[in-house]
Amino acid sequence: MNRPISEKPIIALGPWLTSPAGSYVRRWEEAQLGLLTADIFGFNAVQIGLPEIDGLAASRMPHRWIAHTAIPPEDKLQAIVVHDFCELPFATQSLDLVVLPHVLEFAHEPHQILREVERVLIPEGQIIVTGFNPASLWGARQAATRLVSRPFLPQSGELISVPRLKDWLKLLNMEVHPGHFGCYAPPCDTERWLQRFDFLEQAGVRWWPFLGGVYIVQAIKRVKGMRLIGPAWNRKKATARQGVPATNKHINQKNEHG
Repeated sequence: MNRPISEKPIIALGPWLTSPAGSYVRRWEEAQLGLLTADIFGFNAVQIGLPEIDGLAASRMPHRWIAHTAIPPEDKLQAIVVHDFCELPFATQSLDLVVLPHVLEFAHEPHQILREVERVLIPEGQIIVTGFNPASLWGARQAATRLVSRPFLPQSGELISVPRLKDWLKLLNMEVHPGHFGCYAPPCDTERWLQRFDFLEQAGVRWWPFLGGVYIVQAIKRVKGMRLIGPAWNRKKATARQGVPATNKHINQKNEHG
């Protein structure tokens, strides 16, 4: 029996990101991801899904890819076409950073995707996950509109709470950082109303920080019983020279001198 493709629902989120509410979410996430990824060092970084959000724009890593079920509309990164995010075409312990923008909450098998990400991350590698916060006005509107079969978000995926996501990551021996929350304005449909509630951004961070409409969770892969003695630069350089093996065809591979 063929496994159901877990990425199909997330495709519908791309067009939604061009709406006023979607643009509001995208701007906040790209700004926060830029701050986080700029300070993560290594050689190989991958964003899984949702090319409409440029999660690796500020990354300093020399090798950056985006894994997607189709060729991305914009040629921002080297693209790898995959059939299923549950079976990533990367060698075990070959990536320094994996970014998952809104993939888990719209996937059929989020646990398997996380297990696969844990497999491809090197020891001390990092994962960054973004998602819609069910404990927020955004989550409340999604739950209410689903009752009338008109969900606010493009697909009626299962929103994952931050404590639940952290539990999943800890079961995979991930050390979880404190979460980042944002988008405190109510889930309005127009840019005009979103701008009227702009004052809630700073107020939300100060007074109700865990009620933002969107969250970002960052974690580091820890390997029990492992101790790093001295810098691991030589080993990482060798890995970078060899490249990251992939079983799927690389699409739109850029010329390094172009």
